[in-house]
Amino acid sequence: MGTFIPNTKEEQLKMLNEIGYKDFDDLFKHIPAEAKVKGKLNLPEGKSEIEVDRIVSGLAAKNTVFRSIFRGAGAYNHYVPSAVDAIANKEEFLTAYTPYQAEISQGILQSIFEYQTMIAELTDMDIANASLYDGASAAAEACAMFKDRKHSTIYVSEAVDERIRTVINTYSFGRNTEVKIVPKKNGVTDKAELEKMLAEDPASACFLMQYPNYYGIIEDADELCKITHDNDAKFIMYVNPISMGVLKTPGEIGADACIGEGQPLGLGLEFGGPYLGFLAANQKFMRQIPGRLIGETVDSKGDRGFVLTLQAREQHIRREKASSNICSNEALCALKAGIYMSTIGPKGLKQVATLCSSKAHYMADELAKAGLERSHDGEFFNEFATKCADADKLLAALEAKGILGGLKLECGCILWCCTELNTREDIDEVIATVKEVF
Repeated sequence: MGTFIPNTKEEQLKMLNEIGYKDFDDLFKHIPAEAKVKGKLNLPEGKSEIEVDRIVSGLAAKNTVFRSIFRGAGAYNHYVPSAVDAIANKEEFLTAYTPYQAEISQGILQSIFEYQTMIAELTDMDIANASLYDGASAAAEACAMFKDRKHSTIYVSEAVDERIRTVINTYSFGRNTEVKIVPKKNGVTDKAELEKMLAEDPASACFLMQYPNYYGIIEDADELCKITHDNDAKFIMYVNPISMGVLKTPGEIGADACIGEGQPLGLGLEFGGPYLGFLAANQKFMRQIPGRLIGETVDSKGDRGFVLTLQAREQHIRREKASSNICSNEALCALKAGIYMSTIGPKGLKQVATLCSSKAHYMADELAKAGLERSHDGEFFNEFATKCADADKLLAALEAKGILGGLKLECGCILWCCTELNTREDIDEVIATVKEVF
């Protein structure tokens, strides 16, 4: 591609020097030497289609496909109704993207509008945007919503997934925003420490907690919300969308904004993406919400229509003054989430959530009987952590049987997860393996 760049070598070097680099090697010096291509690539001669198919199939056969999965930690193995892919894969949807000449794209606008409506209903919030890249970026964008000249410090619970916290730190670094971590105690946010930290900081903008948190525990969101609001800060909840089928919603709790990862809503695991960040908020924060909002209206004949209602100009032309530079949305993933929610409906969502929770509680009880006691007290939804004398040994034994066990945490504990796809027989096989290993 270098031959298509109109700048001369001298001009390129001048630009590099201007930003503090000697040459291109200096620009990419953070990349390990072993990861860089030296000389020409050693590529084989071109092959026929049938030969390529055989080679690729052989490579795919090396993958381990687990017949049973007990791992979550941000990506969940839920059942995806056939209708989701059947509808989303229709030709007219495959190029679904942000409509720039919005009003001529009525179909895409309606699909986004329906998605926004369902997310607002799911979380019991007033408005929801057209979607964001993933749950972690949605969390970072939500935190930036509430920063202003007088309130610039972001508080995040230590019980939030560390990967989410890392993305928030990355976004905040570029905006010269300070992020402070509220320590956890016994697997949940330390309320006393939160109250102390907020009370001592008049510049606090918001506090973000995860619900259920990274360890699967359902924290006292009502009390955390009260503490946050009493100290003139905004309260943000990062939620598991499936849990909304049985847990108290952010709207009921009084959250100012709600975000989360939409992967459980019909997207499957898909080897890590693409995923979907959802964001909902109270009506009064409509002008601060990142991305865009699709609205319903009527045309000159009185017929129902859809429009790109709100999109901050600063996201395009005054980027240095924008609270967000998100100029896109995950339209196709949002479409799939909308189809999923429409397909299962409110009763179906409650049933899925109930199955996830009941299976997880059965598994936790049985693991405790087998010697793996829970690491933390407190109610949980469908994830929980257990102590384990030798996590590596147990997980290897499960893998040998085609079972993907829980996630080994830094403390040596195991974070387990159950969904509606885990049968009682699957769970009992894990329990039997635990007894064999220990």
